[in-house]
Amino acid sequence: MKMKPAGIITKIVIVAIILYAGISMLTLKTRIEEAREEMSVLQTQVDQTALKNAELEYEISHSADEATIEDVARNKLGLVNPGEKIFYDVSN
Repeated sequence: MKMKPAGIITKIVIVAIILYAGISMLTLKTRIEEAREEMSVLQTQVDQTALKNAELEYEISHSADEATIEDVARNKLGLVNPGEKIFYDVSN
């Protein structure tokens, strides 16, 4: 049984399908690269947030320590011990 040679229309359709598949693959490759970059940025944010959470958990767990209370009183509230003198450098 002899096969008919493919007509010009069939060849054009096949070439169009191949071109479409190639363009689609390039588009998908670009989207995958963008998604990987976004994933990298998001992973960095997750790592930073996890580190901040660990610091906050440490602060919470040590919030009743005398040294922590004194540090907050001195640095954030500006309190001093009785009889203590504070000197400020005003040379700037």
